[in-house]
Amino acid sequence: MTMVAGEAADMKGTTDVPGPAAGADEEPPDMRSGVAELLQVRARAEQGPSPRATEQQHARGKLTVRERLDLLFDPGTFREIEQLRRHRATGFGLQDRRPSTDGVVTGWGEVAGRTVFVYAHDFRIFGGSLGEAHAEKIHKVMDLAEAAGAPLVSLNDGAGARIQEGVTALAGYGGIFRRIVRASGVIPQISVILGPCAGGATYAPALTDFVFMVRDTSQMYITGPDVVKAVTGEDVTHEQLGGAQVHGSVSGAATHVCDSERECLEEVRYLLSLLPSNNRELPPVVVADDPPERRSEALLDIVPPDPKRSYDMRAVIEEIVDHGEFFEMHSRWATNIICAFARFEGHVVGIVGNQPAAMAGVLDIHASEKAARFVQTCDAFSIPLVTLVDVPGFLPGTDQEHDGIIRHGAKLLYAYCNATVPRIQVILRKAYGGAYIVMDSRSIGADLSFAWPTNEIAVMGAEGAANVVFRREIAAAPDPEAVRAQRIKEYRQELMHPYYAAQRGLVDDVIDPADTRAVLVDALAMLRSKDARLPSRKHGNLPM
Repeated sequence: MTMVAGEAADMKGTTDVPGPAAGADEEPPDMRSGVAELLQVRARAEQGPSPRATEQQHARGKLTVRERLDLLFDPGTFREIEQLRRHRATGFGLQDRRPSTDGVVTGWGEVAGRTVFVYAHDFRIFGGSLGEAHAEKIHKVMDLAEAAGAPLVSLNDGAGARIQEGVTALAGYGGIFRRIVRASGVIPQISVILGPCAGGATYAPALTDFVFMVRDTSQMYITGPDVVKAVTGEDVTHEQLGGAQVHGSVSGAATHVCDSERECLEEVRYLLSLLPSNNRELPPVVVADDPPERRSEALLDIVPPDPKRSYDMRAVIEEIVDHGEFFEMHSRWATNIICAFARFEGHVVGIVGNQPAAMAGVLDIHASEKAARFVQTCDAFSIPLVTLVDVPGFLPGTDQEHDGIIRHGAKLLYAYCNATVPRIQVILRKAYGGAYIVMDSRSIGADLSFAWPTNEIAVMGAEGAANVVFRREIAAAPDPEAVRAQRIKEYRQELMHPYYAAQRGLVDDVIDPADTRAVLVDALAMLRSKDARLPSRKHGNLPM
């Protein structure tokens, strides 16, 4: 697909270039007339191919590229580059359709006063498809963003490779992928899907740090519904195959799902306010008027002492962070773990927390992948990590084992072990088995570990432990249930009391839950000057 119906007629003969140069016998134009002509050329480029194309874009429930840029950037700060760039392809009628911008707007502006680069597809021109000139514009702005050390945002609304330009279009995507990988962990890269994104084009957002989508208008898929039907016989709509809801809750490809483009771009602006411009800077600090020593008596009631009762970890986060505000990643996918940005005393922190309200907070394949990616992102951009632990273990079952829970769980373990940012663990209630180790325990490098008085750290729950350790004794007893109850009580008293780990130096302190915020603020301030370095190496070998 290269353009929508009616677009070819709207764009036919469009060149957006000045008239022929003055003849040899004519007076050359003066500077003022040249500037006037330049303004006309720019105006035509900014208006787009035709009013009809703009109407069609609005009829699809989508904003135009210029309207989107107005929402993303501070007013009057956007500076466009290569606005007058045109393709040079011939054949298939392309020589008669050579609009300025070639279907992508590139440049930079300011978001809350900080420089941000952008490339944004214009679906009204060739359906936003990528050709040689289009790709070279994107390469240029990506190189500038990396050189300037500033975030890059892509506003995706394109129909994929421009078929009429053949292999040069595919090579253009290769250049984009290579640059995303090179800039990964160097500058924040945010993809915003505001229309179709199909085929090889989907790998660009997949490689970036964050992906935003809009309900009903955003789609991502490798092969479209027609190909799926031809190959598998399955009838599926664009939305069912790769809509925002699918990628936000099933595949996990979308970090955020929004209800409108306006809301989406506001969320992007907010995320940018939490991120540093590059990996050589720290995240922005804001003036904090939430007292760092603020106690929260509510925490004494939010978390039930009974490890079998559920609660919402979000309520705990709201109590301890500045003003109860946090920005959650993947809120609808792998909901048994929470990953969010928040602030303590005005400083940005990444929070990873088990979620007892979903699957009892157990770790599974998706939760491990979600948290590993988040930990890695925080470490890349010097964002400290606070891990809130209430985990019963890894999810048992043949599906999990056969689908690779060992390999995927190792991703989270690797991410924590590899992280050099300040890392603080807080054990709220239970922490059992290998999941306790993986959730940033002291043994894998957490700088500090704190525990609430109700914590239970053990290989497994007391019931399961008693059944294993005292299996024969229980089986041979005249009253097995009485013996089992007695052994469970003994095991809990001997090995699972709140101070067992503290006595062995695996927990730095057992704290009053109401003081959790104050303890974290103080610890984070102390660790702000932490300087930890990994051994010299090309790179580690992350379990993929």
